[in-house]
Amino acid sequence: MIDIDLLFSGGTVVTMDASRRVIDDGAVAVVSNRIVDVGPADVLAVRYRAGRTIDTSGKVIMPGLIDVHAHAGHGLIKTLGMEQADCWEEIVNAAYTVGTTPEFWYAEARLAALERLRFGVTCGVSLLGGGDTIMRTDDPVYGHAHCEAVTAIGTRSVVAVGSTRPPHPRTYARWDGNGSKRQERAVTFEDQLAVSRSLLRDWHGKERIRIALLTPVLRDEHAQTLSLSDYEMAVSQTQTMRALSREAGVVFTQDGHWRGSVSRAKDIGLLGPDALLSHAIDLSADEIRIVADTGTRIAHNPSAIASILGRCPAVELLEVGAIVALGSDATAPDRSSDMFRHMQQCMHYHRTFFRDPSILPPGKVLEMATIDAATALGLDGEIGSLQAGKKADIVIIDMARPHLAPFQMPVFRTVYFANGNDVDTVVIDGEVLLEAGRPVKADTTAILAAANREADALVARMNLKSMIGLPEGFFGAARYPNAIPSVE
Repeated sequence: MIDIDLLFSGGTVVTMDASRRVIDDGAVAVVSNRIVDVGPADVLAVRYRAGRTIDTSGKVIMPGLIDVHAHAGHGLIKTLGMEQADCWEEIVNAAYTVGTTPEFWYAEARLAALERLRFGVTCGVSLLGGGDTIMRTDDPVYGHAHCEAVTAIGTRSVVAVGSTRPPHPRTYARWDGNGSKRQERAVTFEDQLAVSRSLLRDWHGKERIRIALLTPVLRDEHAQTLSLSDYEMAVSQTQTMRALSREAGVVFTQDGHWRGSVSRAKDIGLLGPDALLSHAIDLSADEIRIVADTGTRIAHNPSAIASILGRCPAVELLEVGAIVALGSDATAPDRSSDMFRHMQQCMHYHRTFFRDPSILPPGKVLEMATIDAATALGLDGEIGSLQAGKKADIVIIDMARPHLAPFQMPVFRTVYFANGNDVDTVVIDGEVLLEAGRPVKADTTAILAAANREADALVARMNLKSMIGLPEGFFGAARYPNAIPSVE
């Protein structure tokens, strides 16, 4: 017999390998941080002697879920000012330039990573900011705080950093130690590029962190409303950041593709298999073809407000061979990082559009949150499926729940009915980080206390107390009066 570290045995194994094997009464063998075998439980039982065997009878064993689009920082803002005209995005834009501290970014990252862990999301993209692509890249201290916090939880993360849109310079601010006084400074594109280079050097490939690079999307309205010099500067800056992404061999991503932006991205040389375009709503037929022909990846966020304002043609993209992966766009401002929710939303969103319940079978949306998501990030050789040689990123679903019973058709039940709270066990790099639904090494109480403390401090610093109440029209109205929805 061969000695191994871990054996998960007795559950239904949903491999997501090339043949999409589903093994009833299956097993997964792990040595160190790698899967060494996947097969029937009785076969692996006589082949291996495990240091620890975990009985997964009545459970589903599947690859860790992957979220290809989310935002750092949002976890401590969430619904703040939501549905009060355009206040939410204004709050975000101000918070990520003049309102936040390194302690805020550390507390938020621990909270968001813990949420992902609890929901079985073993890998996710996190943009270091949001709103109108406002990145906290005036100083590397904020990126360091974020990456250190994620590392403390143990999840795998692709942290996207880059620049804001011209005009530059833009005013950012740091706060003193007790958060009572701020020091403002003008930040240029060159400053943000230098910080992005610094974070790339210090964090890419360290622990379970990877760095991606980004610039703001250039849509039709930017070509019309920016001055000619600012627009030309935006194009030049985007090309500079894209060249760095290619030089470093990292993913290049953009948030908010819409209104001619894909054609524009092609014209300025941004597209390719290492480019990940988020939202991608209301694409023209030509743009759909451009995505497929260039091998560009799409992050589809079916639960996002952008997917209300327009529609990502995910089905049409898939039918011409494009890679479309699922993102949560969490937690901004009305959604969590529960990828089960987003798989279900994705199916209903497109089935409703086509008035056809045969659109997007559950196996396809599961691919979009596992192996296709890994492909979109260039990580399909390492994660996204349960196969010998790949990283041991494993999620176990407890099917002994009223909404998942009876234990028949477990793959259907997992995609259609499960939610993040049904996750029993999470393993990343062969390390058990969640067991019986509880974090193994993270102190949930301390993380929640720090999150509450930093959220309260943000409200006080930015004088946002009026933004935490219920807005007019919350009860009793069919729609909000004078509401202006955020694109996010």
